[in-house]
Amino acid sequence: MLQQIGRKLKQQVRRFSGELSVGLGKVASRFVEEMVYGISATGSVKLTEAARALEEGIALHATHKRLSARLDEEGLGARVSANLLRVGAPTIRPETLLIVDPSEVTKKYARKMQYLATVRDGSAQTFGNGYWLCAVVGCEVDGREIVPLSQRLWSQAAPEVVSENATVREQVAEVLAATDYRGILVYDRGGDRRELLVPWTQDRRVRYLVRQRGDRQLAYKGKRKSGTELAGLCKTPYAETVVREKDGKEQVYFLEFGFLPVRLPEHAARPLWLVVVKGFGAEPLLLLTTQPLRLNRAVVWWVVRAYLTRWRIEETIRFIKQSYEFEDVRVLTYRRLQNLAVLVLAAAQFAAVWLGARLKLEVLAEHVLDAAKRIFGVPDFKYYALADGLAAIFRRVGKGLLPEPDNEHHGPLQLRLFYP
Repeated sequence: MLQQIGRKLKQQVRRFSGELSVGLGKVASRFVEEMVYGISATGSVKLTEAARALEEGIALHATHKRLSARLDEEGLGARVSANLLRVGAPTIRPETLLIVDPSEVTKKYARKMQYLATVRDGSAQTFGNGYWLCAVVGCEVDGREIVPLSQRLWSQAAPEVVSENATVREQVAEVLAATDYRGILVYDRGGDRRELLVPWTQDRRVRYLVRQRGDRQLAYKGKRKSGTELAGLCKTPYAETVVREKDGKEQVYFLEFGFLPVRLPEHAARPLWLVVVKGFGAEPLLLLTTQPLRLNRAVVWWVVRAYLTRWRIEETIRFIKQSYEFEDVRVLTYRRLQNLAVLVLAAAQFAAVWLGARLKLEVLAEHVLDAAKRIFGVPDFKYYALADGLAAIFRRVGKGLLPEPDNEHHGPLQLRLFYP
């Protein structure tokens, strides 16, 4: 039974990789398949581990050298990234949240990695060497299922990088173009920068929900006021009790919320709404949105729920980095780092979307979950267990990838992810 499951999983790796390889040559397509399999089979981004998982029957060093050379191919990451978006975009609906999650990859002891720059380690609250990372995932309001759509690594020390704002704008624009502007951008702290808000507000196709700082200026009744001032003016006639789980503990919050119609001073032609939520702490939570609001509790509460969904899936987003030990990356050149960031997202999309969403793979997915053998059982959020289970099965069945049949086709002829 295990051998049958392992073979089916390898077949799905091949079909999924075929979708990601549209537009690539045969050699590059084979490399994408090898890396999706290697990362999934080992739970690691180390090329030595991926080479070991392939079991090619030649010197491990030779396999590692070949993978390293292929990883440096120009344009590889851009092509795979575009195909990942093409595969994930059909799942995005008009009210799907497109959660923009900026983070970092810290390399505390690295010295020779190309374009190392100073980044802020959000978990340690310190500064050190590393790279910036930004992921965009799709999620429904109140949902826990994610669709990894895009991931980009960059360094401000790289000559082609203009700025963090320009990089984020470009990445978001690619996602919105792929989804035909379906979905609502959700951005936590840092999203209220004018370099992001002004162009997003000017383009009426873009809808967003962005957390505001209290000192940011907005226009209300023709006058500029800070978010803190507006919070003091805002009535909060609605109330709700929520429970937030963090670090294994539950905390109950009694929330009061309301809204004010506002404008962005730099582009006052477009109406916006500032949602004020009291109860999470000493300072109110301020959310700026393009979603039209009215004096209706359910309508306003939907916006609050949308933002709380961002909190709810923080652990889910973290899965992309932690399940594959991305911060343990060892490649030294910038292009390899960028390409590897995309391939890690590919492995995450294989576990989160391709394997879990296909009706014909539901039973197979349950076998994968069982193989994870977690002490406390499979949690509601199953992606960690899926990643663990994939690695466990691949390790036990061994023998690398399936031999490629003579009539194998790649690209558009591959089995599609979504059935009509």
